[in-house]
Amino acid sequence: MTKKLLEPRHLDALRKFKAGIFKVLAHPVRIHIIEILRSGEFSVSAILERVKVEPANLSQHLSILRQSHLVLTRKNGNQVLYRLSDPLLAEVLNAMRKYFQNHFDDSIDMLKRMDQFRQVPI
Repeated sequence: MTKKLLEPRHLDALRKFKAGIFKVLAHPVRIHIIEILRSGEFSVSAILERVKVEPANLSQHLSILRQSHLVLTRKNGNQVLYRLSDPLLAEVLNAMRKYFQNHFDDSIDMLKRMDQFRQVPI
């Protein structure tokens, strides 16, 4: 089965969609929330225990994640429970961690080489 190539206007729309997701994920607190939710469903209070921000701040971040359809909610009595709308998002963050790690290792190697170069007598 061959993949159908997207038209330029569809590719542009896809790029805008991706950029929007990365824009939402461009805050460390929201990334932290996503990292927590990859383990399953959590109440607001359970997320708050782990994220360590003010409740109003957490509420704002959760609202942005909800509006972007990255998380889903359900009521359980008087609690609101959050979960990832798609587990693939956790895989995206794992890939970004690997990307960072690869480049971090390269940077450390470069710094070590620079340090060795500096220690060579002239």
